[in-house]
Amino acid sequence: MRGPKPPRVALCAEEQRGLEALVQAHQTAQQIALRARIVLEAAQGHNNAEIARHLGVDVDTVRLWRVRWLELRAVSLEDLSIEERLTDAPRPGAPAHITAEQICQVMELACTAPGETGRPITQWSAREIADEIIKRGIIDQISPRHAARLLKRGISNPTSSGTG
Repeated sequence: MRGPKPPRVALCAEEQRGLEALVQAHQTAQQIALRARIVLEAAQGHNNAEIARHLGVDVDTVRLWRVRWLELRAVSLEDLSIEERLTDAPRPGAPAHITAEQICQVMELACTAPGETGRPITQWSAREIADEIIKRGIIDQISPRHAARLLKRGISNPTSSGTG
């Protein structure tokens, strides 16, 4: 049994060229190139299941980018480039309150022996490090749990820029 037919995607010549250029460019991020391929195949008249099978992605991914492309067609290319149309939408939630510099200071503190800070302990606990972070004025408020998460993230992925 066949489902409903997906909305038709029609591309102007400029959009076609721009999408093909993104797919062929070596510096294009792979997720952008994949999304461009989805739109190009949708414009060729393929349905979502065919595109998903051909590109090895989930049907929901194809449906999302087909619909998102059609929704953004109302915006001119001067206002929103083809690549910008294929980027992720902003994520919900509050912006990070802890800067990369503050995270570095926390990591530096964690590498310092607790005895050097005047604390009568041999190893940092989450509570002790959170208290010391606040005492030094690195961060105004931080829970022991969040301090421990920052340290764990830094240890497991020292190049991450996670801001909690």
